[in-house]
Amino acid sequence: MHLLGNIIWIVCGGLVAAVLWFIAGLICSITFIGIPFGIQCFKIASFILSPFGRDVEIKGFGFGGLVGNIIWIMFLGWELCITHLVAGLILCLTIVGIPFGKQHFKLAKLSLVPFGSRIYTKSWL
Repeated sequence: MHLLGNIIWIVCGGLVAAVLWFIAGLICSITFIGIPFGIQCFKIASFILSPFGRDVEIKGFGFGGLVGNIIWIMFLGWELCITHLVAGLILCLTIVGIPFGKQHFKLAKLSLVPFGSRIYTKSWL
């Protein structure tokens, strides 16, 4: 079931979103200071390619993660979080769109606090 959800997700815009996140990661990685932010963009891009069967966990982060998240939220995070929340709410208006809306809610969580987040594969049980 996860495979079918991921295929439909990629066809219906997931591939475009992943490519845009990848390009954003390349742009962020141009400078030495932006490399950690570029790495987070690459992490989110890989998550966008197959969000079904995977989940996001906000784990503890140190001082560097706190500073990184504050800078991320100021420049990128809040806009991305709002975008994913709105997309998720719109998709949840239809029964067919609910699973895709739930994926946008996961992306909203990740796009708000990427430093210290862990993407993991859900167990089958």
